[in-house]
Amino acid sequence: MKLIIQIPCFNEEHTLPQTIADLPKSIEGISTIEVMVIDDGSTDSTSEVARDLGVHHVLKNKHNLGLARSFQKGVNACLDAGADIIVNTDGDNQYAGSDIPKLTAPILDGRADIVIGDRQTQVIEHFSKEKKKLQRIGSWVVSKLAGVEIPDSVSGFRAMSRLAAQQLNIVSSFSYTTEMAIQAGRRKIAMVSVPIATNPKSRDSRLFKSLADFVGRTATTMVRTFAMYHPLRVFLSLGLVLSALGLWPIIKFIWFYFSGDSQGHIQSLVIGSALLTMGFLAFMIGLLADLIATNRHLLEMTLERLNQIQDDFKDKQP
Repeated sequence: MKLIIQIPCFNEEHTLPQTIADLPKSIEGISTIEVMVIDDGSTDSTSEVARDLGVHHVLKNKHNLGLARSFQKGVNACLDAGADIIVNTDGDNQYAGSDIPKLTAPILDGRADIVIGDRQTQVIEHFSKEKKKLQRIGSWVVSKLAGVEIPDSVSGFRAMSRLAAQQLNIVSSFSYTTEMAIQAGRRKIAMVSVPIATNPKSRDSRLFKSLADFVGRTATTMVRTFAMYHPLRVFLSLGLVLSALGLWPIIKFIWFYFSGDSQGHIQSLVIGSALLTMGFLAFMIGLLADLIATNRHLLEMTLERLNQIQDDFKDKQP
């Protein structure tokens, strides 16, 4: 059983040594542990520090691609390197490396294919009241969209089996955390959360400019991901709302028309007709998007099957 711990990094030359030092050297049930650093176009010596520390695999992006794309690039590289389990952690030493056995245990026991570390954010001292509240609301929304209880949906400290890694495809350019959770939940991949510890804050997050920016971009990712897997439900709901709004002014116009007082209410007919047209277009877009989603599902199944064939081929090699 081979575990690869991947660490996406951007200018982490100062925190990377401690992050790697905290990683476990052995875990019961795992024969091989390797470390992979994905340097996302750092302008400092992150890659050189990683090599000096004896990291097994170092990938370097020619320019900054963003956390989500670096995460997916790392997952693909881990699969190519023969990982049976992949653990993702941050290069800023936010997460306690000693908790990695907690993440891998449910996978080794066969209880789950994805394990998300719950930071128990309500007790983290440096989190403001507003951030704690937003985190609780955001995790609740992601849990509803994924259909699985996820106490800390934006935690980047997570583990996945080889099978789960082969099934997931991150397309967001912002963050992989919420998209991965919703994808896994909607694809019925077994997913659990385990409580973890965190280290003292070393620096501010570089992923977003402000809390409002984070909320806006995360909400956009949630909507896009859910719509990707349930487009008919999304556009049908939108079409029903628009149609209901369009019917009201039309009914109002008809009422006044038969009451002999249609003068001055023609704008209600125009607005209602426009809203009904928009509702109808939403229905049609929903049907088209549903067909596209079906095609995406078939492509995902094909990709998963190709990955399995590739694994079988590697196993048969002398």
